[in-house]
Amino acid sequence: MISLSVLTAPGSLAAQGPAPLPPALSWSGKSEALIAEATDPWITPAEASGFKTTPRYADVRAWLERLDAASPLITLQSFGRTGEGRDMLFVRATKGGAKKPVVLVQAGIHSGEIDGKDAGLMLLRDIALRGKDDLLDHVDLVFVPIYNIDGHEQMSAYNFVHIRGPDQKGRDANARNIDLNRDYAKADAPETRAMITLLRKLDPILYVDCHVSEGFDMQYDVTYTYAGWGKYARHRATADWLQGRFGPAVSTALTKAGHIPSIYPSPIDTKEPSKGIRFSPEGPRYSTGYGDFIGVPTVLVENHMLKPYRQRVLGTYVLLEAAMKIAARDANQITAAKAKDRASRPAELLTRWKPAEQPIGWIEHFKGVAFDTYLSPASGRMEQRWLGKPITFRMPIIGQEPTETVRLPQAWWVPAAQTEVIDRLRLHGITFETIAKPRTLTVDQVRLINPKLSQPSEGRVSITATFWHQQREQVMPVGNVRVTADQPLGLLAAALLEPESQDSFLAWGFFPEMMAPAPNTDAFVLAALGDRMLSTDPAIKDAFEAKLAADPSFAADPDARLAWFYEQAGPGHPYPLRYPITREIK
Repeated sequence: MISLSVLTAPGSLAAQGPAPLPPALSWSGKSEALIAEATDPWITPAEASGFKTTPRYADVRAWLERLDAASPLITLQSFGRTGEGRDMLFVRATKGGAKKPVVLVQAGIHSGEIDGKDAGLMLLRDIALRGKDDLLDHVDLVFVPIYNIDGHEQMSAYNFVHIRGPDQKGRDANARNIDLNRDYAKADAPETRAMITLLRKLDPILYVDCHVSEGFDMQYDVTYTYAGWGKYARHRATADWLQGRFGPAVSTALTKAGHIPSIYPSPIDTKEPSKGIRFSPEGPRYSTGYGDFIGVPTVLVENHMLKPYRQRVLGTYVLLEAAMKIAARDANQITAAKAKDRASRPAELLTRWKPAEQPIGWIEHFKGVAFDTYLSPASGRMEQRWLGKPITFRMPIIGQEPTETVRLPQAWWVPAAQTEVIDRLRLHGITFETIAKPRTLTVDQVRLINPKLSQPSEGRVSITATFWHQQREQVMPVGNVRVTADQPLGLLAAALLEPESQDSFLAWGFFPEMMAPAPNTDAFVLAALGDRMLSTDPAIKDAFEAKLAADPSFAADPDARLAWFYEQAGPGHPYPLRYPITREIK
């Protein structure tokens, strides 16, 4: 038994604290002027601590309630409850009057990456009480200070040990260990369902999701990106606005304030940064991917993990202020881009891709940091050691090549019994028709070939398989749901309902009944049935002999052989390995 004195003695792991980080690069910038004086009655908790700590949920709520009471521009509201029953909060900063477009900013979806919370509190203070209310002349700000509240409250110095400050951080996942930035498509968590409902209610002209990076050391402190980084976006008009207008505007503001901004460099190999950074498509499991699929310009902020907390928070403040300004200037342009994307009707959905063999571009003078390697006694292998020395090198940009696309059908048909799927369609705002009379039509049915269950992840056991498509006539009973592809969210419907999609309900394991074996019957009955079929149906005989020759494991399995005849003789059992959603072909 380990005594308490051993656990708390000087030199113990608890006393030593988390792992040491590489040396921080020196920094100072004009954004330091944003910090309140120590005597300011409206200093935020993070400022008051010198950015060593970040406030707990109760302290954030109390501070915002005080700000709400002090300023007519500020309203604090609840928009849902977490798994552990805490109120999910947002602040609306508005001058009122005619309904204005909304900039929606969220912090703490990964609650250890909490820069956006403390930057947002500072910005709200300055809007409400320090003369920056002109930011609200043409847009409203809706700010979610902590998205993953339950994870946020599990603070520890050993959460997100790769991030330099604050001293205590929350966890990445919620109380059920679901990463909320993997949950937008399947929407299992109550927090996700609340956020999707808020998104639909606000329909913002800009959606900003604040994070902190992992990866490698570099000189850039504030980075940002979008779904697919323009080239691979599912919707073109909003992507073009982000790339052509948002990026330059926030980069200019950050540079003037003394920061070093960049498009987020997602590394191919953190141990060898010079191998390149990745640009690729995204699915709707992520905030940025989801925004792309629903036609809302969405930005992922990825501050650099090794920059001091003070520097990161100030950079986030500058970015958010610049985001509000460019959204206000371009409100009509953004609204038109959203309308154009939602009026588009893509005929195909890209479902698989692979890295391109050649770079699609280069960053000629990438601002990196030098490192060497050493033999670690802990790992027994060579490990990186970042040296805190700025360097530049030529960085390749690695794009993607499509390997699989699916052509969208006229519609998808969902059985009435699939209530979990129908619930998600309704939540996402995907329109559908529930039929009151039976319909007979030709549909594309899908059967799974060689399905495999993956390790449990994000509250689900996902499924991978290849798929066999077969057209057949089918009667759709009363109560079945028809989801047309001809709608503004048709591409999102495709991502959720097409079996090949990496974020489909099928891929996430929504239909476990497919994996159950079919009920069997006595072998003597099936053997007699099979013998008769072989002697009377030449086509069946040829197909059977071909399968015996092509599949030795099938040939050696008497039960599989008899089950095959049973399936050929009639409609077969409707559940095993049969995808319950059918596709109405054009």
